[in-house]
Amino acid sequence: MSKLMKSVDSRTKLVGENRLELLLFKLGGQQTFAINVFKVREVVALPRLSAIPNRHPAVCGVAHLRGASFSVIDLQAALGRSPLYGSNKATNLIISEYNSSVQGFLVGEVDRIVNLNWEVIMPPPVSSGVNHFLTALTQLDGRLIQIIDVEKVLAEIVPYNTDVSPEVLNDDLRSWAVANEIKVLIVDDSTTARQQLVSTLAKLGVGCMQARNGTEGLALLKQMASRGPITDAIMLMITDAEMPEMDGYRLTHEVRSVPELSELHIIMHTSLSGAFNQALVDKVGCNEFLSKFRPDEVAGVVQRALQVFRAAR
Repeated sequence: MSKLMKSVDSRTKLVGENRLELLLFKLGGQQTFAINVFKVREVVALPRLSAIPNRHPAVCGVAHLRGASFSVIDLQAALGRSPLYGSNKATNLIISEYNSSVQGFLVGEVDRIVNLNWEVIMPPPVSSGVNHFLTALTQLDGRLIQIIDVEKVLAEIVPYNTDVSPEVLNDDLRSWAVANEIKVLIVDDSTTARQQLVSTLAKLGVGCMQARNGTEGLALLKQMASRGPITDAIMLMITDAEMPEMDGYRLTHEVRSVPELSELHIIMHTSLSGAFNQALVDKVGCNEFLSKFRPDEVAGVVQRALQVFRAAR
């Protein structure tokens, strides 16, 4: 099964072309699900697991593989369905890395990897509600493919922390930001990721505007720029890399191509990693690169930008 996987870094060039690769799999039924291959280390048969006391109901146990230990999450149970673990159904383990941590996802049949354009990846319908675990949808060979919001799944199991260390906070900057109603634009397809940033930035006295993908974000930026200098509306933009319709790299490129937006400070905030990814960030013109989700690092970068912004006003 691990032969399905190639080097993650060898695939990063697809992001700069507004493309992605998805690993397709099933859980307990016929519905096809997917996650981005960028996040996947390998796919293996489920090894023997060690029990965890007082574990979350969706956590099966701990796997030990090639000298590393990591938690295994029954993805079907995490989505609120009957657990796969302990059933008679065939299972596989997707080993992934999100936000600098490794975890395993117990799934059923693993299908294949497909290469798609972000333009054919659509946000879930509004009718799906705020508590769904999908980040996007697409069609392939007449099948509906549901792309899972892994960040939301993980946040349900291990609640995220948005607190900023007292020694990092600058009260003087916070007071100035509140008094001047400073705002940033957050562009991310994950509701959980947006909530994390909104909560942390509130502690800095900074308000937020939000968009679910690069297409929405670019339209909002152009609308604001039509009413006056973009920096009268927002101080900077924080964007994810992977998003339906238009990814963060293409969004950054488009922003740099519009004279009224070209000087906007842009922070790439992503769970992707790798030297090539950093090189691509530099190539398209981002000002900063941040790995998700580290509140103190977010606070440090935003406060440094806030100091520069205040000095220029």
